Amino acid sequence: MGILEKIAEIEKEISRTQKNKATEYHLGLLKAKLAKYRVQLLEPSKSGGVKGEGFDVMKSGDARVALIGFPSVGKSTLLNKLTKTHSEAGAYEFTTLTCIPGKIEYNGANIQLLDLPGIIEGAAQGKGRGRQVISVARTADLVLMMLDATKSSQQRILLERELEIVGIRLNTEKPNIYFKVKKGGGISFNATVKLTYLNEKMVYNILHDYKIFNAEILVREDVTIDEFIDVVLGNRKYIKCLYCYNKIDSITLEELDRLAREPNTIVISCEMDLNLDYLVEQVWKYLNLLRIYTKKRGEYPDLEGGLIVRQGATVEHVCHAIHRSLVEEFRYALVWGTSTKHNPQRVGLSHVMENEDIIQVVKKK
Repeated sequence: MGILEKIAEIEKEISRTQKNKATEYHLGLLKAKLAKYRVQLLEPSKSGGVKGEGFDVMKSGDARVALIGFPSVGKSTLLNKLTKTHSEAGAYEFTTLTCIPGKIEYNGANIQLLDLPGIIEGAAQGKGRGRQVISVARTADLVLMMLDATKSSQQRILLERELEIVGIRLNTEKPNIYFKVKKGGGISFNATVKLTYLNEKMVYNILHDYKIFNAEILVREDVTIDEFIDVVLGNRKYIKCLYCYNKIDSITLEELDRLAREPNTIVISCEMDLNLDYLVEQVWKYLNLLRIYTKKRGEYPDLEGGLIVRQGATVEHVCHAIHRSLVEEFRYALVWGTSTKHNPQRVGLSHVMENEDIIQVVKKK
């Protein structure tokens, strides 16, 4: 029996098993087996496959955004509108056959936008060019899920399911679990909270199914079986997602209002250039990018340029962005902006920067 057949068999058993307290344990083991087979399916041996032509795109710029959606929802048109790149657009399926990179310039940042071929249902099993599309999506800092506002909500559910199957978790945080495989000592399992989904016996059996017999586990939140399996596998990608509904010029105002109020959602019309500027603003916000200005002693700050760093970046990160040897010569920094109690404030390498802060680095003499 092949992997696809095994996956189908387990999925059938899960679907026909009644979900209650008595079957929780059995379902947990089935889910562990299912996750294991899916990993085997999506990660074939290195010698067994070649990369799809046009998908091996070098990561560039300050962040990468993956445009994902079913065929003919307007991904190529959006890329053409937001960047100077030309991606073939057409009102028929599979116009885009390779991965087309473009560049959005905003707030001094260069954001790489990838127009990926339309995902079809079953992409996780390698239908179409789904496997290559998904492998590129896993490298993104943000997923921009393009949806057709004139079609049912089922399209979003199907896309989320395809990404879920291949280990891409949208708009969720990594489970708060400490997990470490050891060379000996058996399995040590502890929890700091009351667990309603997991128990020690289930954890032991899931780990044994993955041939893990020595490990230390500390669960710090009430996680589900699926979340625990994610931690064990260790190859899950937790990526922010912005749901983008296109073709709003073809729906009623009531439907437009309903879509616009959904969480993590923006509504646009590529055809009529509606809301595209706001879309770029939201992409910037979801990427958690900061623009930091630099200043030399006795001079005005350089407000034309600036450095692009991630939210949570410290003075040390900024020094690395200026020059890799600057940290070795660092004495202290003067910072102006919202991250300080007074302006300027003398700070060290661990000081956390905020958007549009100004920094002057003072070197050792």
